[in-house]
Amino acid sequence: MSTGPGPGRYALPPTIGYINHDYTKPSSPAYSFHSRMSSNMVSVDSSPGPQYHVDAKMTRFGRDGTPSYSMLGRKKKTADTFQTPGPGAYSPEKAPPLNLHHKPPSYTMAYRTRYRSVDPVPAPNRYTLPNLFGSHVPHKPASASFTMSARRKAGGPSEDLSMTPGPGRYNSTEPSIYLNRQPSFSLQSRSNIPSDATRKPGPGTHSPEKVTAHLPRAPSFSMGVRHSEFVTPLIVDVLEY
Repeated sequence: MSTGPGPGRYALPPTIGYINHDYTKPSSPAYSFHSRMSSNMVSVDSSPGPQYHVDAKMTRFGRDGTPSYSMLGRKKKTADTFQTPGPGAYSPEKAPPLNLHHKPPSYTMAYRTRYRSVDPVPAPNRYTLPNLFGSHVPHKPASASFTMSARRKAGGPSEDLSMTPGPGRYNSTEPSIYLNRQPSFSLQSRSNIPSDATRKPGPGTHSPEKVTAHLPRAPSFSMGVRHSEFVTPLIVDVLEY
């Protein structure tokens, strides 16, 4: 059996501390333990004090890289100063269409020509459109319209109720007008039996199967075999007694 190197032979980064810490493992804040200070440190000032100014943008990884801006005064214009054109200096509507771009329609408002000092064409407000209210417009749909008339003279149906028509004055609507019409039959009187000596043909006298007025030939039927002659017959074993 072959034995490989032990775990101590691999140079893996440590997972303890901050320096050369394994970046694939999470690291917690690191603190250091210092020995107890003597009591002389209270009366003797050996610290540098707040004379060192540490910039707030400086971190333990270096300078902070966020962008910073400043508000300065406007520079004086000189002959050599380049003036950047603003949005109003461009006229994109005057550029010709490129790369098969669609151009919107453009219109111009010009003054009246000298050849047309008086324009006989009427203004837009001189035209009148038909009224769309009411039921008198033949080519427009309209709702039901009602009229309210004045009260009739004295003694009319509004005062004398005997003048109003009763239910019997109205005719009943035929049901076949608003429903499907049913088949109708009529009852006639019995026909007279012919008393002359003329012989009338009976039902057996006619031969409708021989009629060829509307057919190329009379219909014919034949009685053939039930099955085809090419079908294999049924063969069974017959028991002999």
